Amino acid sequence: MEGIANSWMWAGFALFVVIAITVDLLVLERKGSHSVGVREALGWSLLWVALALIFNAGLWFWLDQSVGREVANLKATEFLTGYLIEKSLSVDNIFVFLMILTAFAVPAELQKRALIIGVIGAVVLRAIMILIGAWLIAQFHWILYVFGAFLLITGIKMIWAADHEPDLEKNPILKWMRGHLLITREFVGEKLSEMREGKRWYTPLFVVVVLIGITDVIFAVDSIPAIFAITTDPFIVMTSNIFAILGLRALYFLLADLASRFHLLKYGLALVLVFIGTKMLIVEWIKIPVFLSLGVVGAILVSAVAASWLIPEKCAEKGKNAS
Repeated sequence: MEGIANSWMWAGFALFVVIAITVDLLVLERKGSHSVGVREALGWSLLWVALALIFNAGLWFWLDQSVGREVANLKATEFLTGYLIEKSLSVDNIFVFLMILTAFAVPAELQKRALIIGVIGAVVLRAIMILIGAWLIAQFHWILYVFGAFLLITGIKMIWAADHEPDLEKNPILKWMRGHLLITREFVGEKLSEMREGKRWYTPLFVVVVLIGITDVIFAVDSIPAIFAITTDPFIVMTSNIFAILGLRALYFLLADLASRFHLLKYGLALVLVFIGTKMLIVEWIKIPVFLSLGVVGAILVSAVAASWLIPEKCAEKGKNAS
């Protein structure tokens, strides 16, 4: 599949991702196990968003100079729209991460380690899934309609299940690990496993990391088709997706204490998927411009956040019970 990027752009972005993760790990090692405060989380979140915007500005400038302003405007808008979609859908990941970390009573000082390992795994898995998706679309263009139908159905199911908390105890991966692995009852610092009397024992932190990784794969099945609805350019798909994932850990700590205040955001995310799925299904008859897609997605998310603030969760639940 043709795209705007040449080999040195791919290599440069890959190098940036490696450096970014390395710096994150070095900072983590330097500070050691500690509870991440709102100020630190806000600082990292703003940094990741700023890097994404700087990258987009640099991409626009390069394209403006090399291929013209029309292409530059289109690709910059595609990146921004894709980044907004992936960033917003990652909020749903955070709600599930919060449930997992709470269910296993992961100490605040160990949550950072679990999340950074999860982010590294997510980056690798997303890259593989995006490349596979790009290849499938290049070979079988009709698969876009399959993606669209999948997103539409997923969005409708999300609306129906928005008020139903997933039962972690029924998770088949968790059941398998408990039945086949030796798992310690207590955390052993930041260790994922250790040897005891000649046998390999795994810590609850290992179980949490695995569940976070599996969760991200499940959410990637939703989010990656969503970005292909905006653009089929592999470089735009990859960069917008990875930039959103790199800021996931910081966003978790920023939103963890505010999760209950955004109780209607799940409905907004579901509507985003319904809109994107519909957009993919009607593309042969009605082509929705990228600028309009950006506006619709932004309006849905802002409305969901505003409604969450204006309608307290207790009032919303009371209204549903009355109906």
